[in-house]
Amino acid sequence: MSRWRGDPWAVLVTLSLGFFMTLLDLTAVNVAIPDMIGKLDASLDEVLWVINIYILLLAALLITFGRLGDVRGPRALFVQGVALFTAASLLCALSRDPAQLIAARAVQGLGAAMLTPQSMTLIIATFPAERRGVALGVWGGVAGVATIAGPTLGGLLVSAAGWRWIFFVNLPIGAIVLTMAVTLVPDLRPGRSHKLDMPGVVLATAALVCLTFGLTEGQRYGWNAGIWALLAGAAVLLAAFLVHQGAHRHGEPLVPFGLFRDRDFAVMSLVSAAVQVGMIGLFLPLMLYLQSVLEFSALKAGLVMAPGMVVSAVLSPFAGRLADRIGGKYVLMAGLTLFACGLTWLTLVADVGRGWWPFEPPLIVTGLGIGCVFGPMVTVAMYNVEPRMAGAASGVLNTIRQVGTIIGSAAVGAILQNRLAVSLRDEAAERAASLPANLRGPFTASFEDAAGTGLEAGAGHGAAVRAPAGTPPDIVHRLQGAAASTFEHGFVHAMRPALALPVIVIALGAVACVLVRRSPADVRPGAPDTVDAGTTA
Repeated sequence: MSRWRGDPWAVLVTLSLGFFMTLLDLTAVNVAIPDMIGKLDASLDEVLWVINIYILLLAALLITFGRLGDVRGPRALFVQGVALFTAASLLCALSRDPAQLIAARAVQGLGAAMLTPQSMTLIIATFPAERRGVALGVWGGVAGVATIAGPTLGGLLVSAAGWRWIFFVNLPIGAIVLTMAVTLVPDLRPGRSHKLDMPGVVLATAALVCLTFGLTEGQRYGWNAGIWALLAGAAVLLAAFLVHQGAHRHGEPLVPFGLFRDRDFAVMSLVSAAVQVGMIGLFLPLMLYLQSVLEFSALKAGLVMAPGMVVSAVLSPFAGRLADRIGGKYVLMAGLTLFACGLTWLTLVADVGRGWWPFEPPLIVTGLGIGCVFGPMVTVAMYNVEPRMAGAASGVLNTIRQVGTIIGSAAVGAILQNRLAVSLRDEAAERAASLPANLRGPFTASFEDAAGTGLEAGAGHGAAVRAPAGTPPDIVHRLQGAAASTFEHGFVHAMRPALALPVIVIALGAVACVLVRRSPADVRPGAPDTVDAGTTA
C-alpha cells in the first residue's frame, strides 16, 4: 500500500470512511430506541441520554479538537479519534445497563469530536484549489450515504440481531480506517508550531455544554427555571469567551476572529446551520410520521428515504466540480431552493393512509437540493482559509453545524409538540360526537391528558383510551378507531407547521448566498493555491 501513500484520492477515501462512521451512529441509534428500552430495562429518559450525550460531547469539543489538530498535527488526532471511537463502539455493544451505555457513548462522542475536524483539514491540505470542490463534494456526499445507511442498516440490524449490532458494525469499519490512515495518510503539518489557548478551551467548552444541554433537554423539563439558567450561563460564558479571544487576537486564540472577516466563511457558517435545521425538519417529523401514522417499520421508513439520499450522494461530487467551474454561489442558491421546494412538497403530500410512492418525487427533489449544498458550501467556506487556521476553521464550521442541529431539533420538536397538543384536543372533540354519550367525556379527557406529553401520545394510537367493563365489542372497536383517527389526523395537522420552520430557514439561507463573493475567476487551473499543504513530518 506504500505506493498509494499520499495519493489524494486514497486519502479522501480514508477520511470519508472515518467521517461516515461517526455520522452512521447519529442516525442508527434512533431506530434502536424501542429495542434498547426492552432489552436493557431502560427508561425513555435514559435511552434519550444515549443519543444526547453523543451530540453534547461532539458539539462541545469540535472547536477544541480542531485547534488541537493544528498543534499536534491533524493525522495524529484523526488516528487517535478513530481508535477511541472504535474502542468505545465495542464498549457500547457490550454494555449491560443504561449507565454503562451512556458512559460508552460519551467516549464515542469524544472520539467523533477528535476525528471530524481533521478530515476536512487534511482534504484541504491534500487537494489543490482547482480540485478541492470535487473532493469536498465527495466528502459531503458521505453525509447522504450515512443518512441512508443509518435508519436502513440500523433497522435491518435491530430486526435481525438486536440493538448491539449497530455498534458492532463499527468495529470492522474502524479497523479498516485505522489501517488506511496509518499507511496512506501523510503527516501534513503547517510550517510552524502552535500553542493551545487553554482558558479559551475551558470557556468555549463550558459555554457549549450549557447551550447544548439546555436546548436538548429543554422540552423534556418544560423549559423550567433550571434550563433557562443554563442558557443564561451559556450566554455569559460565551461573552467571557469572546472578550478573552479579543484580548488574545494577536496571539493564537482558539477562534481567530479573522475567520469571520472573510465574508464567504461568515455566510457559509450561517448557511451550514440553516442546512442542519432543514435536515432535522426533514427527518424528525417525517420519520415519526412514517412509523407512527402510516405504521411503516423502521426498515421500510428508511427505504422510503433512500432514493432521495442516493440522488444526493451521487450528485454531490458533480456539484462540487460545477462549483469549481462557475462558482459556489449559484450552485448553493439552486440547491437550497430545491431543498426548500422539496420540503414544501412533502407538507402537501403528507396525509393519513398514504402509500410509500407519493413521497418519492418530493424526496428526490429534496435529495437534488441537498446534493448541491454540502460540497460547495464547504468549498466556499474554506477557500480563503490559511493552512495554519485550517483546523480552527474546520472546528468552528462543524461546531456551528452541530449547534444548528441542536437548535433545529429543539425548535422543530417544540413546534411539533405544541401543535400536536392543540390538534389532538380538536380532533378528539370532533370524533367524540360519534361515540355514545357516556364515553365522550372520558375520550376527550384522555387526549387532554395526552396533550401534555405531545409526541408520546402516539404510542399505540391512543391506547390509553379504555372502555368501561361490559362495553359491547362493536362500541370498543369504534372507540379504538376514533382514538387512532384522532392521533393520525392530529399528527398530520401538527406536522405541517413544524415543516414550515425549516422551509423558511432554508429559504433565508438561499437568500444569504447572494452575499458570497467568490466568483468563477477565483478558481482557474494553474492559479496559485491559497492553501499550502505545509510540511510533511
